[in-house]
Amino acid sequence: MVVAYWIVAGLLALFYVYSGSIKVLQSREKLRPMMAWVDDVPLPAVRAIGVVEVLGALGLILPPLLGIAPGLALAAAVGLLVLQVAATLFHLSRGERDNIGLNVGLVVVTAVLVWLAGVWL
Repeated sequence: MVVAYWIVAGLLALFYVYSGSIKVLQSREKLRPMMAWVDDVPLPAVRAIGVVEVLGALGLILPPLLGIAPGLALAAAVGLLVLQVAATLFHLSRGERDNIGLNVGLVVVTAVLVWLAGVWL
């Protein structure tokens, strides 16, 4: 279980650090080709989502790695799961059924991570 947790957590953390960083650092114009929804959401909200993703990624890795409050990793995994469920619902509400594959995949992988964290931590 420990090895499985670290593999899944590491992959998700890499994804969320990348995804969150571009939301925080790039302009709306640079985000638009990747994320059409940025035109309909205030830029501070896009930035906040990016910050949440980066903090969630750090929360998956740092607490169990440092051995300080490892239960925070479970909280981070649950938070990222809620974020992805909300993102999926957001895209569905916009009629973007063809574009939710990544979100559904992240929901599944993050749900597995929640289970792994619950069993291991």
